[in-house]
Amino acid sequence: MMSTREPARRAGVLRRFLTALGLMVVTAFLVLLPATSASAAGGERMTDFKAAYELQADGSMKVKETVTWQFPSGEQKHGIFRNIVVRMGFNDEPGKYRYYDMTDMAVSSPTGAPDQFTVSEDGASNKIRIGSPSETTSGTQVYEIDYTLHDVLNPIGADGKPAATAGDASTVELNYNVFGTNEFTERDKVSVSVAGPAASTKVLCFVGEANSTTPCQGAKGDPATFTAGTLGSGDAMTVIASYPASAFDSDLKADVRDGDSSSSVGSGAAPAVNAAAWAGGIGAPVLAAAVMGTLVYTRGRDEKYADLTPGLSPSVGTAGAAATTRGGRTTVAVQFTPPQGVQPGMVGTVLDETANPIDVSATVIDLAVRGFLQIEETGKEGMFSRTDWTLTRLDPPANERLLTYERMLLDGIFSSRGDVVALSDLKNTFATTLKSVQGEMYREVVQRGWFRASPQAQRATWQSFAVLLAVAGGALLFWGRGALSSLLGGSFTGGAALGVGLIVAGGIVYVLGGKMAAKTAEGSAVYAQSLGFKEYLVTAEASQIAFDEASNIFSRYLPYAVVFGVADRWATTFADVAKAAEAANQSLVMPTWYLWSGSAFPDFGGIANGVESFSTTSTGTFTSTPGSSGGSGFSGGGGFSGGGGGGSSSGSW
Repeated sequence: MMSTREPARRAGVLRRFLTALGLMVVTAFLVLLPATSASAAGGERMTDFKAAYELQADGSMKVKETVTWQFPSGEQKHGIFRNIVVRMGFNDEPGKYRYYDMTDMAVSSPTGAPDQFTVSEDGASNKIRIGSPSETTSGTQVYEIDYTLHDVLNPIGADGKPAATAGDASTVELNYNVFGTNEFTERDKVSVSVAGPAASTKVLCFVGEANSTTPCQGAKGDPATFTAGTLGSGDAMTVIASYPASAFDSDLKADVRDGDSSSSVGSGAAPAVNAAAWAGGIGAPVLAAAVMGTLVYTRGRDEKYADLTPGLSPSVGTAGAAATTRGGRTTVAVQFTPPQGVQPGMVGTVLDETANPIDVSATVIDLAVRGFLQIEETGKEGMFSRTDWTLTRLDPPANERLLTYERMLLDGIFSSRGDVVALSDLKNTFATTLKSVQGEMYREVVQRGWFRASPQAQRATWQSFAVLLAVAGGALLFWGRGALSSLLGGSFTGGAALGVGLIVAGGIVYVLGGKMAAKTAEGSAVYAQSLGFKEYLVTAEASQIAFDEASNIFSRYLPYAVVFGVADRWATTFADVAKAAEAANQSLVMPTWYLWSGSAFPDFGGIANGVESFSTTSTGTFTSTPGSSGGSGFSGGGGFSGGGGGGSSSGSW
């Protein structure tokens, strides 16, 4: 017989559990709130992305995108751009590519942002550039973008292999990359609907890095719907939907072109095990928040020299004895030159503690400025023709020394291809070299004493541990708790609590682990100098620049402007320099490291625009891997993130 005190005891246990659970939630919220608020307050991102796809019987797809864009806090921008992939490899067949013709473009802004747009070919993509060069916008704006992509659907035979036409197929599939892995803008929320001539019969959705099988939410029907939460830099999203072939035209086909065991725990042990599981489920997130919060506060904040103005370093030989502190805001003072001896790629790495592909692209531009190679824009013969760039290796300048990552990059471009290479020839073949170069860039910042360990390795270590926690929690929550309940006579209710607790703990470790890459005091000094130099590039006036130094200053500082994302502002300054020189009847020597059809550009703005386009295209080229866009996403050949056709990326200007 149960004691009359048993219900009261259970009620007390329940009250204690609810109190502890509330404490866990509040603790996690307080830990995560500062990071979330700081990110949301000042970072550039898509706060919301909605896409409505309408599949047509002829295989085309009408697209309506609603993009809610948060511009950087305190900055004025002209608008945004969207790169929509219209060409990609077809089933890894040499000399073949899949083409999606884009038509019926329209753009509007319900929030009143400038909505003029131009469409230009940018490598394998069509770039939709939205905004006005003479107007700026800021804050959060909404853009509605309409267009039609043709021949996006895949006829699939009963064997799951591509069919020639829908008349030969049993199903027709949409296997489409909403975003590619070259989308580096963070997205807070993504929702996609796909309507067709008939209701979809099967759906799949994947998110993450290339070849990731991480699922996102998908529901079949008419329309089929797909949703994803936060997508970080480099995260792709692929949606797959299957339809009966009879709903489409029988001649529908892809546009493919030539070109380039038994044990048991006694029931008497069940209460103790159950209580331990509940304690673990509640304690794991609290412990994770406490430990990681302490680590971030004591080791994850940047060091700074305590008694020096931000951007200054102690004299040689005294740095080791200089007093340091952690945290606090960085005061920015204008710097008229880049940090001494710090290359553009190093500036980009120290700014966001990540060696991004754009930092590698800026390094290529810097190598051209320094005389190691020449960049020539080629292949553009009409309004919708493709732009390419020819890279020519030059004899190395006698007074220039290459760092290890720079030599690795230069050799990776040319060594196996000769001294003249088209940028497009690097597509799908350069990703391995890119990773090696990025790894060497991380080693370089450690060697220079800006970080005590590779920031990439620091983040990866903590985040890998976080993933293990979450996977263990998920396995216990979805599979293990049933088996344990059976072993314990059906009374094991703590399995779900422990599983959830481990997942929450993993999430806390993942988020806070990403903040463990702290700069040393010397690294913080370089960081402050870099921000000060960016301030100069943004605020420089034409009257400050001597005519005889204009070409040299423009070229030397342009790669840094690319890293900072202010190349357009730098070009505007030099357009004013050119006007002043013309009024003074003086000629300016134009740079020769960037050419248009073998001759110099007529103005600085042309070079800056070409270099900006080169950096965008090369970033996608360097990161590209062979794609598959014609097979079924359900039976192989495309069932992973980034494994579909098309794709997109975005940015602001």
